[in-house]
Amino acid sequence: MLPGRTHFSSFLKMAVLFRSFRVSLELPDCFKMDDDDDIPQLSSHTLAALQEFYLEQQQREGMKTSQGFNQYSIGSIEEDWQLSQFWYSDETASCLAKEAVLAAGKGGRIACVSAPSVYQKLKEQDSEDFSVCILEYDRRFSVYGEEFIFYDYNHPLDLPENVLPHSFDIVIADPPYLSEECLQKTAETIKYLTKGKILLCTGAVMEEQAAKHLGVKMCKFIPKHSRNLANEFRCYVNYASGLD
Repeated sequence: MLPGRTHFSSFLKMAVLFRSFRVSLELPDCFKMDDDDDIPQLSSHTLAALQEFYLEQQQREGMKTSQGFNQYSIGSIEEDWQLSQFWYSDETASCLAKEAVLAAGKGGRIACVSAPSVYQKLKEQDSEDFSVCILEYDRRFSVYGEEFIFYDYNHPLDLPENVLPHSFDIVIADPPYLSEECLQKTAETIKYLTKGKILLCTGAVMEEQAAKHLGVKMCKFIPKHSRNLANEFRCYVNYASGLD
């Protein structure tokens, strides 16, 4: 079923919101104007893209009600674009999770700051060789129980008393916005949590700021998202990693 004007209106609002988020929409020739009544019309390409999106939504809902649903699978909690949430591809999440485990070492502790895809992939391993927690603003992730820590980057050190300084062997973080303010505040949290190792995922445009605030260098590995983003993303570390 084709999306109605209500959906189209929401789609336009979403496009405006994205201007302030860490991605930008590339929509060349997506919209056409009707000369008679100036009512925006979706191109056939955009209609097909939206139909595919709605189909994916229906499939996810079907998965949630099916037997054997994995609560830790990527996409089990849907992206909220208004919170600038964009999940990694399964391959990227697996690669970053593997790197985090190796960097943490046996019995290591891993903190995922605004990086739920990596947390979910780590939990899928169901391993006792490491422990992991997720620091997230989105309270939907509280379904993960005691491993969930509410986190607002605007208050970088507003953490529970039981979250001790320098208590994690590695911190993997993906600040929600491509701004120096967001990175700087998230960096405060990272430096408080980590014993030393940092794995940062953010835009390529943040390379200089990442080095300034965290002393990290860009890796050769290029992370991918389940949906294509206009901005190039990269990984940064401050230790000898397996991502080069």
